[in-house]
Amino acid sequence: QVHVVESGGYSVRAGGSLRLSCTVSGLPSTRYCLCWFRQPPGKEREAVATVDADGDPNYVDAVKGRFTVSLDVAKATLYLQTTTLTPEDTAMYYCAARLGWRGYFDPNDWAHWGQGTLVTVSS
Repeated sequence: QVHVVESGGYSVRAGGSLRLSCTVSGLPSTRYCLCWFRQPPGKEREAVATVDADGDPNYVDAVKGRFTVSLDVAKATLYLQTTTLTPEDTAMYYCAARLGWRGYFDPNDWAHWGQGTLVTVSS
């Protein structure tokens, strides 16, 4: 009954920005973490940013300083504000959720996944 729905992906020019949204419903506890992953074409899924249950964000080096994650608790929505996008950011972006206090960058640690939203960055 857990549903994770991403939105906001689109095709943009290099240097542009997008705000992705992830809405989560059906979680049995308010103690949960959320995470953005992405999967470039032909590559493995990789972490982007996590938000722990206490709201503490963590970023991978590839996006640190360019992407900002924020959580609207009332709306159960996780946002990913992306800036200075490059073609290397082109990927299917996924949102995931897990129960617990801490989030991790290993996708195997995440139980609930959305369908993804596609971000395409052109030169």
